[in-house]
Amino acid sequence: MAALRVLLQMMLEIHKDGPLSPHLSGALGNSPRETSSWTSGAHCGLALDNNTYGGSFLYHLDEDTPLVSVGFVIGLDYSNPYLYPFKEFQRFKHHPSVQPTFEGGKRIAYGARALNEGGFQCIPKLAFPGGLLVGCSPGFMNVPKIKGTHTAMKSGMLAAECAFEAISDENFSSATEGLLLESYESRLRESWVWKEIQSVRNIRPSFHSPLGLYGTMLYTGVFYYILRGKEPWTLRNSKADAEHLKPAKECQTIEYPKPDGEVSFDLLSSVALSGTNHEGDQPAHLTLRDDSIPVNRNLAIYDGPEQRFCPAGVYEYVPREQGDGMRLQINAQNCVHCKTCDIKDPSQNINWVVPEGGGVRPTMECNGVSMQGLSLLLEQLQLPLTSSSYFRTVINSVCNL
Repeated sequence: MAALRVLLQMMLEIHKDGPLSPHLSGALGNSPRETSSWTSGAHCGLALDNNTYGGSFLYHLDEDTPLVSVGFVIGLDYSNPYLYPFKEFQRFKHHPSVQPTFEGGKRIAYGARALNEGGFQCIPKLAFPGGLLVGCSPGFMNVPKIKGTHTAMKSGMLAAECAFEAISDENFSSATEGLLLESYESRLRESWVWKEIQSVRNIRPSFHSPLGLYGTMLYTGVFYYILRGKEPWTLRNSKADAEHLKPAKECQTIEYPKPDGEVSFDLLSSVALSGTNHEGDQPAHLTLRDDSIPVNRNLAIYDGPEQRFCPAGVYEYVPREQGDGMRLQINAQNCVHCKTCDIKDPSQNINWVVPEGGGVRPTMECNGVSMQGLSLLLEQLQLPLTSSSYFRTVINSVCNL
């Protein structure tokens, strides 16, 4: 099931608090510095329809300079090719319960990534000669809560314990040249990580019932909150995300409001804050298997969804120089390496590979923001060394490689 690549697209912004933020956050949490968050239930009455999976989060960060981290997540199994994840994110910030947080503030960072939300059903073999799969990549995220830091850290701790024991045990032997630590998977299965992701395994797949959002809410209420995920069956993901997209003629176009430049913003100015930076002569990391497919199939049938699902404006259809039709232009320098194009392209014609040197000065895979960009961000925020000295040291050392 791992081949299904059921994923979410997450877009993240960091803002300096506006003057109204302390008042609002006090209403949402217990104090102006209390972490406040929303999950998929927050979308009742918001822009996404009942058949599009999504969620959001908003955190007030505990720093001397008040900061707000806001993110919007959309399941990449959506069916309407006119859906524009970035613009859905901008529209979300204008919700009456959210907008006052950003009024008077300043946007200072942006990034995006694809989240592995296949969950329990898609966990692959975790050990191989010379390495282990840890963190978010194997699918340890608690999808309903859009949280995975705790499970990622625990998997890393278990991996470190297994590695240390193997290296320090003089009698340990491996049939392969690289150490094969099979004990890692068994320890993970015995840990609370396995129990947690197993208990929520059916919540996400239940969204594909005829009831959509309401079916998931009903299923979650009965089988998770009451039975705590102990139902004797496991639902399956039916097909790959790209296969869910419907032809444009079967869907309604979606009109999005123009950004106001204070709470909502345009795409290119957001990408400029991601810290992405590619060398002009580096090898292309985004290529097409067949140059004719984008126009003949994607544009003709789906009205060019790649110009909307990309959160960095990498793909756009432009007139041919000869004036006879359109062609797909790839602005690879904008790429924040979220890998959405490789996943959502309905023709599976886009080939994404790891960029030379990571694509930017070493890239933070958490949200596509470069280490260099994060270092500049800390300087802009003027965070004291007492609160961020270790973070600064790590960033500066990596950027100087």
